[in-house]
Parts: sequence; structure tokens; C-alpha cells
Amino acid sequence: MDKLASNTFQSRPSLVYFVSIDEGSEGQRIDNFLFRTLKSVPKSRIYKALRKGEVRVNKKRVKPEFKLSLDDNVRIPPFKVSDKAPQEVPGDWLRTSLESSVIFEDEALLVINKPSGIAVHGGSGISLGVIESLRAMRPENRFLELVHRLDRDTSGCLMIAKKRSMLLALQRQLKEKKMQKYYTALLAGKWSGREHLIDAPLKKNVENTVERQVRVMVDGKPSQTLFHVERRFANATLVDVKPVTGRTHQIRVHAQFAGHPILGDNRYGNAEENRNMKKLGLKRLFLHARSLEFCLPGTESVFRVDAPLDDDLQRTLERLAKQG
Repeated sequence: MDKLASNTFQSRPSLVYFVSIDEGSEGQRIDNFLFRTLKSVPKSRIYKALRKGEVRVNKKRVKPEFKLSLDDNVRIPPFKVSDKAPQEVPGDWLRTSLESSVIFEDEALLVINKPSGIAVHGGSGISLGVIESLRAMRPENRFLELVHRLDRDTSGCLMIAKKRSMLLALQRQLKEKKMQKYYTALLAGKWSGREHLIDAPLKKNVENTVERQVRVMVDGKPSQTLFHVERRFANATLVDVKPVTGRTHQIRVHAQFAGHPILGDNRYGNAEENRNMKKLGLKRLFLHARSLEFCLPGTESVFRVDAPLDDDLQRTLERLAKQG
């Protein structure tokens, strides 16, 4: 979002004004740019302004799908703004958790070790997620967007782009399977062997439940996950996980399908085994996005970021080791 546009609109909503597009908004569709700049204006009103030619780029009418270029001049007409409730801001705990979770940052990219229990974005009764909180905490950053997602209960590496060029470059690597993701998980039971490739199609929402569910189904999307056994305990197995595809809840469902659900998983796990692990102090899903490998734009060398396990997961492994 163009900071000048936001500030100007808030202070002078009844006047026509012009915005010069900087690199933070370069390549963005004009409708999406307006949604972010004019947050209090209904989308229907913005589309109407585009249709009527009230919004112009370089003095010309444009369609909603028009993509902005560097130094484009955007004419923004006056809009009537309805009163809005004050924007919610992150509390002290959330702010401190996110500030202390940064593991890499430069001028275009931010990578955090997302804590378990924090959603990546708001919705479904959650007003503030990682991205909304970071935008409130970092008003100086004109552009902040999630590169990918993590489940709310999964901890670990999460990338946030600070420039649109970085967002597009990394999402292209994800689409072309040029980015590698590695997870650590603790599974129920002793899994024999060393390498296990689970190749089972997945389908979402196959049950009529309030919570989103994913199941192995013949008519699902092709899905593959590679599990590598690292250590076996008395009644648990520590594994490295490399998802070959990127389906919703893929690792959790494939672990369940293999007969070794992730410990602490209240949706796809085993209730009795989860209760036993709670006695050892495991009160969350033991799934952690431990590292990412990708290429930074303009380079050909592989760049890697690593997120250490949190103290609770480390203590769980130590207690398991003492049991044998």
C-alpha cells in the first residue's frame, strides 16, 4: 500500500488526489491497490468508480485487472466514508512473541519462527493473525504480505514479503516446486524402517462438519509426503518430513493414514495417545516447520533459513529420552 495514499485519504477523503506508484505497489492490480488504500470504502463502490472512469491511471480509464507500473499516476476520486470502529491492535503478549520470533530480515523479506497457537491471518472468529499484527506493528512498511501459510497450531518458518517483487518471485518458486520445506514431527508409535513415501490423494471437506476436514480419497488431489525416521522412543517416533506437494493438512493426514498420527493433533490424532503425552507436558501439536531452502531473487545460490524447536517441544523429547 502506498503510504502517501493512505495518509492523504484519511485526512482529505472529500478531495480528488493523485498517487505516484512506487515499487511497493508495482505489478499490483488497480482494484487490489484501491482495496488496500481505501480500506473503509466498500468494494462495490470502488468497482463502480472504475466502471465510470472516476479512477484513472495516467489520465486514462482502466479496467479492474489493469496492472500498475512504477511511477504510474493514479487519480483517486472523493469517496464518502462511513464511520468505522477503531482498528484493533495486537496486545503485549502477541507483540512480544512476534518481535522475538524474527530469524531473518532484509529490505524485501521477513522470516519469523511463528509460535504455535497464532493464526497466520484473521478470520473464523480470529480478529488478529500474524499478518494483521505485523501491519499494525510496522506502519513504516508499505507492503507486507504472506508468501505462504502455516496451520495455526504449527510452529516454525513463515515468510512475509516486504516488496511485491519478492512476493511474486517466491510464490513462483513455490508453484514450480523450486522451494524446499522441511518439518520436524513426533508421531505416535514405533515406525519401522527409515524412509517412507506416502503417496495418497487428498480431498477437503468430505464430511459435513464445522471444522475443515481432509481425508485420503480416490478422487482427491495427488499428494506425496516423504518421512525420514530420525529417532525412535518407547512409544513415539521423531521424523523429518519433506512434503513433495503442498495440500491442506497434508502432513497431518498422511501421518494418520500411515498409522502414526502426529502427537498432540486433536483433529487427526489419537485421543488416548494425546492424553498420555500431555502427562509429559506436550500441550500442542508436535509439528514444526524447521527450515526453508530457496533462491533470493537475482541470485542462483540456495539460501536457507532455520527455526529452532521451542522449549516445550525440546523438553518433551528430553522426557521421552529418559523413558528409553
